[in-house]
Amino acid sequence: MIYCGIDWAETHHDIALIDDTGKLLAKRRIMDDAAGYQMLLDLLAEYGDTQDAPIPVSIETSRGLLVSVLRQGKRKVFAVNPMAAARYRDRHGVSRKKSDPGDALVLANILRTDMPMHRPLPDDSDLARAVAVLARAQQDATWNRQQASNQLRSLLREYYPAALQAFATWQNGLCRPEARVLLAVAPTPAKAASLSLAQLRSALKRAGRVRGIDAEAQRLREVFRAEYAHQPPLVEDALGKQMLSLLRQLDAACTATDDLAEAVEESFRQHPDAEIILSFPGLGPQTGARVLAEIGDDRSRFTDARGLKSYAGSAPITRASGKKHHVGRRMIKNNRLHNTGYLWAFAALTASPGANAHYRHRRAVGDWHAQAQRHLFNRMLGQLFHCLKTGELFDEHQAFPSSLAVAA
Repeated sequence: MIYCGIDWAETHHDIALIDDTGKLLAKRRIMDDAAGYQMLLDLLAEYGDTQDAPIPVSIETSRGLLVSVLRQGKRKVFAVNPMAAARYRDRHGVSRKKSDPGDALVLANILRTDMPMHRPLPDDSDLARAVAVLARAQQDATWNRQQASNQLRSLLREYYPAALQAFATWQNGLCRPEARVLLAVAPTPAKAASLSLAQLRSALKRAGRVRGIDAEAQRLREVFRAEYAHQPPLVEDALGKQMLSLLRQLDAACTATDDLAEAVEESFRQHPDAEIILSFPGLGPQTGARVLAEIGDDRSRFTDARGLKSYAGSAPITRASGKKHHVGRRMIKNNRLHNTGYLWAFAALTASPGANAHYRHRRAVGDWHAQAQRHLFNRMLGQLFHCLKTGELFDEHQAFPSSLAVAA
């Protein structure tokens, strides 16, 4: 058996090949380009790498062109956490020496000694991996949009309280097109107070509003012309220019979020698992795509539902030593899936009577809000694992039989 370890870097990669006894067979340094990748494949083939019996590879990353080249065929690629690799390095010496070729050798020895303790990268389909790229990008864009909105809100509190009061009744507030168009037209309170009804109606129409324009324009005019405290004129104009720069960032973030949302919904609906995932209460196209992105479509990735729950961070973890015994929430988890699970459980409260009854029961026995939601997410994640494995759609009566009886 031959094992390969790759110390990944930005411009070059160090390769180490060892046998069952730990003997170093070959070491190379390749560049991060097509010629370097071909040199790596030739080196593996020289030591017996074939399509039916590929040499396993250990590397410290799970993304990139190099990993994509290695994952072709039946090859097992193990993504080892850099911190875990550093702990393995300390097993072979106490001098704390470090080098790139030495790290490649350590990664190869990890497979030689502890390969059963590590899991290879899942064999997801290309469509599932494409959905994962789009879903994660859309999730990042949503977070960036919220961050830009918070920065803009913080600035408006310093000199423009009328804007915050005017947009307080709108869902999504500053992220709505009407709010962004009005702020671009009137970056300061003085300009907002001088807007006429015709200008307000025109701004609302440009933002895409089609109903209640006259009433909304009248309400905005009254809010903008009310009495508020003001900054000095020069300071107010300067703050208005700063606000316009933040507004351009928010516009770009909103556009990116909307475009990625359309792309991820289109790709997600093409996947065979989309019908099963969307049958669950509380999961829409975007949140469903995020769930699929993190769990993939490789059925052998998780041996049972407990492994999936631990991966998502919904299953509790036990720490016991001597007389101490503590059961608490899991800190090491997939943060993206855990965040999506919180939204999933929250939406399921209104979409599923059984989920709502289960949540109320957990609150009645002493759980606080986040604990009850995490418990609900944990249960529904186990149901999702079962449905994906058997190909069944979600059934409310089978999922929450006792909860439905109590609710009735």
